[in-house]
Amino acid sequence: MRGQPPIPLPETIQVEYEPYQESTQLARYIQDYPRSFTRNPSQPLIRRPLTLSERTGPIALERRLAIDGEDISSKEPGGPRAIGQFIAVTGRVMDEDGAPLARAVIEIWQANSAGKYVHELDRHQAPIDSNFTGLGRFVTGAEGQYKFLSIKPGAYPVMESDWWWRPPHIHFSIFGPSWMNRYVTQIFFPGEPLNETDLLLNAVQDPEARDRLIFETTPTTVGAVNLLTFRRDFVLRGKRSTPALD
Repeated sequence: MRGQPPIPLPETIQVEYEPYQESTQLARYIQDYPRSFTRNPSQPLIRRPLTLSERTGPIALERRLAIDGEDISSKEPGGPRAIGQFIAVTGRVMDEDGAPLARAVIEIWQANSAGKYVHELDRHQAPIDSNFTGLGRFVTGAEGQYKFLSIKPGAYPVMESDWWWRPPHIHFSIFGPSWMNRYVTQIFFPGEPLNETDLLLNAVQDPEARDRLIFETTPTTVGAVNLLTFRRDFVLRGKRSTPALD
C-alpha cells in the first residue's frame, strides 16, 4: 500500500553443492539421437546465487498431490492384475552425505509389458493393457525407503529411427527437500541385450555411473506372492549422485 515500506527480500543464502562430473552425466549431445538439441541449452548457463526458494521448496508435496498405494500392477486397487512379469522395486533415497531423505515424493511412469505407454503420442503399434496405467506416486519413509509393485515393462522401438529399440526401463522423478536436488532419471533392468545399444544409457561415459542406472537383482523366492524383486538406491546431488536421464 502507498506509504508502506517495501517488504524486505529474504537474504541471499549460499549453499555449496558438490559439482556434477560431466562424465557421470548424460552427454550434452548424442550422435544419432534426434532430440538431443531440444534437451540441452544452446547458450552457457548463467551463474546466480541460491536464495531461500531454491533451498527449501517445494514443501509438503505429499499433501498437495495425490499419493498412490504401493501396488500399481493393476488399474484399480484389488482389480485384475496387468499382463506380464510381476515385480517389486525397492530402495532408499539419500543425500550426498548418506543421510536418508524422508517424505521425498517419487513419481514413476513406464510402458506396459508390450512396450506401450498410455499416452496419445505413443505411436508404437502395441496393445494397451486395460488393467495398467504405468503411473504411480509414492512417499519415502523415515529412513528414505520406498517400495512399489508393478509389471516389468517391455522394450519398444524409437519411431524416428530405423534400428533403435529402447530396452525395458522405468522413469523416476524425485522431489527432494529443495529444488537443488530435484531430478528425473531412468533405471534399466540387468541382463537386457538392448542395454548394449541404447543411446541414452550409453551416453553416460563413466562406467560406474552407468552401473547406477541399472537395477540390482535380489535373491529370488517362491511363495504365496511370486514376484521378482529389483533394488535401486538414489543419491541426490554430488559426485555420487544417480545420473539424470530425461
